[in-house]
Amino acid sequence: MTPLSLDDVVGKLEDLPSLPAVVMELLTSIDQEDVDISVLAKKVSHDQALTAKTLRLANASVYGLQVKVTTIQQAITFLGFQTTRNIITAAAVTGCFAAGKCAGFDDKAFWRHSIGTAACARVLARRMRFNQDYAFTAGLLHDIGRLVLVSSYPERYAEAIAYRAAHDIDMLDAERAVLGVDHVMAGVALAEHWGFSDTMRLAIANHHSPEHPGAGFLATIIHVANAIVHALDLARESDELVPRVSPVAWTALGLTEESYLHVFRETELQFQEIATVLMG
Repeated sequence: MTPLSLDDVVGKLEDLPSLPAVVMELLTSIDQEDVDISVLAKKVSHDQALTAKTLRLANASVYGLQVKVTTIQQAITFLGFQTTRNIITAAAVTGCFAAGKCAGFDDKAFWRHSIGTAACARVLARRMRFNQDYAFTAGLLHDIGRLVLVSSYPERYAEAIAYRAAHDIDMLDAERAVLGVDHVMAGVALAEHWGFSDTMRLAIANHHSPEHPGAGFLATIIHVANAIVHALDLARESDELVPRVSPVAWTALGLTEESYLHVFRETELQFQEIATVLMG
C-alpha cells in the first residue's frame, strides 16, 4: 500500500468537522490581549449546548469559585477571560469528532487520556508558574492528530493499531510504519488549518521531542504530563504503554519525588471532575 504524504493529510482536512466559528476565534486569539470579551460572550451564548457544557465546567470545584455562574459573561468576570476561553474550547472540541469510525480505536479512552493530560499539564504549569490555560488547552489537543488520521483514514489507522499490538511498539512508530505519516504531523497540519497560535502549534509539534532546539517550555510540560497520565492509566486502556520520558524535560521541571506525588494526586482529582463534565 502506498505510504501517505503530508499533502494527502492536508488535502483531507477540509472534510473534517469544523469547530463552531466562535471557538475558532478563541483558538486563533490565544496570544492576543485586545479581544472584545462581551462580543465573544454573546457569540458563545447563541450555542446553547456549548454554553451549558461550558457553565457546568466553570462551576466545577477545580476552578474554586465561591459563587455559581449562570452566564458566559459571569464566568469571564469571575474566572478571567483566559480560563473561560480554555473551558469553552474544551467543551467544543470534545464534542466535535464523530465516534466509532475506526475499528480498534477507543474514542472514550482517547478523550480520557487527552483530558487527563490537560488536567496534569495545568497542575504542572501552576507549579512552574507557567500559564495554566495554555497548558490545559495544549494538553487537551496534544494528540488531536490521531483524530485527524482516524477520521480521514479509518481503515488504515485500524491497521496501524493492529500493527502496534502485534509488534508491541508505540503508536508513533506504528503510524509511520503503516501509514507513512504520524499523528504529530497530522496534528500540526490541523493546527495550521484551524489557525492555532504559534504557542499551540509548537507544543503539538514537539510534545514527543521536547529536547529539540526551539521546542518551547510548553512542549516540556505536555511531554511530562502525557507520560504521567499514561503511568496513572487514566484512559483505562488494556495495552497501556508508558512512553520513555526525555531526561532533558524531566530535569527541566526540577520537581522532587514528593512534588510528583502531589501532582499525581491533584491530577487524578481534577481529571475525574473534568471528565465527568466533558464526557457526560
